[in-house]
Amino acid sequence: MKIVSFGKYSLYLYYLKFMRTFTKNELIGVLLIFTITFLVTGLNMNDAIRRARDTQRRNDVGAIADAIDKFHADYGYYPPSENGRIKMCKGENFEEVISKLQTLYKFDTNLFFEGLRPCDWVNDTFVDVLEPESEAYLKNIPGDPKHKEGFAYYYLSNGNRFQIYSQLEGGREETGYNQGVYDRNLPCGIGVCSYGKSQSVPIDRDIDEYEKELLEKSGQ
Repeated sequence: MKIVSFGKYSLYLYYLKFMRTFTKNELIGVLLIFTITFLVTGLNMNDAIRRARDTQRRNDVGAIADAIDKFHADYGYYPPSENGRIKMCKGENFEEVISKLQTLYKFDTNLFFEGLRPCDWVNDTFVDVLEPESEAYLKNIPGDPKHKEGFAYYYLSNGNRFQIYSQLEGGREETGYNQGVYDRNLPCGIGVCSYGKSQSVPIDRDIDEYEKELLEKSGQ
């Protein structure tokens, strides 16, 4: 069969001639090789993307922890937590609360907290609400790479100590995975937290229980 060009029909004839050079078994073998190669490549790519998300989670948790430490250096306490988020964004009654504070002889921290709301991951800025013109602690509070699917970071604080957590998709095989954290069953959105950073308290311990234990050991 002589093929003089690769037009619409001649290309089809060339394809038929080419296919006849393979036996049925050989063709099945070639298709199997292509299929396996495609599947392996896809799995490797998905694994690489997953590892990249877990790396971002570790970096985000570190950045949040650093920002919280800077806040502590300025004010002497860590931002409170509410519903697993940093409670340091202006609430609807913030100006009203500030007006009340200005009439007091001594700054009332608990009253100040009443004028705040939990900051939203991704959407809010972590800034000094009393000096909003100062440099932000975090220009954008990061959110879990899969926040649109319901995953989230998780923050706990009693003012004296804090913990910040994320879930790692890689499970036990992922760098930083902590079984003790996972066993606490803390909600990182729809996931279970398995990685974290903290200040002055183990990441696998409840803050209040840990402080109680310290008091008992000190005899107080």
